[in-house]
Amino acid sequence: MSSQDIPEENLPAEQDHAHGAVDVADEKHPFADPGLPPHEHRVQDIDERAAKRSERAVAFLFTLSMLATVGFIASYVAIPHDKSVFIFPLGHISALNFALGLTLGAALFCIGAGAVHWARTLMSDVEIADERHPIEAAPEVKAKVMADFRDGARESALGRRKLIRNTMFGALALFPLSGVVLLRDLGPLPEDKLRHTRWSKGKLLVNMNTNEPLRPSDVAVGSLTFAKPEGLEEEDHDFQTEIAKAALMIVRIQPDNIKDKRELEWSHEGIVAYSKICTHVGCPISLYEQQTHHVLCPCHQSTFDLSDGARVIFGPAGHALPQLRIGVNDEGYLEALGDFEEPVGPAFWERG
Repeated sequence: MSSQDIPEENLPAEQDHAHGAVDVADEKHPFADPGLPPHEHRVQDIDERAAKRSERAVAFLFTLSMLATVGFIASYVAIPHDKSVFIFPLGHISALNFALGLTLGAALFCIGAGAVHWARTLMSDVEIADERHPIEAAPEVKAKVMADFRDGARESALGRRKLIRNTMFGALALFPLSGVVLLRDLGPLPEDKLRHTRWSKGKLLVNMNTNEPLRPSDVAVGSLTFAKPEGLEEEDHDFQTEIAKAALMIVRIQPDNIKDKRELEWSHEGIVAYSKICTHVGCPISLYEQQTHHVLCPCHQSTFDLSDGARVIFGPAGHALPQLRIGVNDEGYLEALGDFEEPVGPAFWERG
């Protein structure tokens, strides 16, 4: 149905916008202004049933956007990150990535398509010619801008088309939840993972270089040996994460030279085991001075005294290195008698 099929008395009243005005060309202005073409009304302007259909179509698109946003969140929660599906012609792809991309794209597309359809079918499409004005905003201009804004708000029928308004607000309110859910990818909550390592009662101390369990005879006085817990292999997918908490320094000191009472009780024949991870920013400690029993972190020169509870004697580290209580099992191998009693590595706010 076009405007030509509607009796003239049923057409909306035309506004005077100088349609078809033509200036006369002269030598100073060789090109005549053809003016604006006559306005042609849309079917929605003259048939309320067509307007209702457009309104329902816009609301349907906004509703689809809401459903797609809910689908995005559900996919993020329900689909395992390691699951794959076959999609022709893409082949095997991540099911989670495919679902997230599909639902997020659908949510965005439906909001955009709904807004475009609303503007093209229900908002006013009367062509308006407006002269350019100086940059300065005179009071008359401000008044005109506000009047135009009110006219635009009235012509958008936002207050009258409640179905469109409510579904649009719903789509716009739900869609940002997609971004909120993605914040979860900043990483899982640490919970109490920073307080525990792979060490436990009965775990053997394994030499990092030879990958063999250590006996007391393997640790000479004045030597520095690095160890890892039994069962932790470099091929493990979480090796780097676990060794960053469980790496040990093993030093043998004459028992008479150990000043700290607890350190002596937790050692075995002068063999002490301390965390290798510096308590400043987590660098691995690797420099040992035999005569003073001091270890030095190469990153920021924090220095710890291994003969006195690994207390800090220099540098920015905030507290002593955690000690691991060790003993010897029935087969003569060094073993842990538990886990560290405090978190290893840099201090953090939940410490205590």
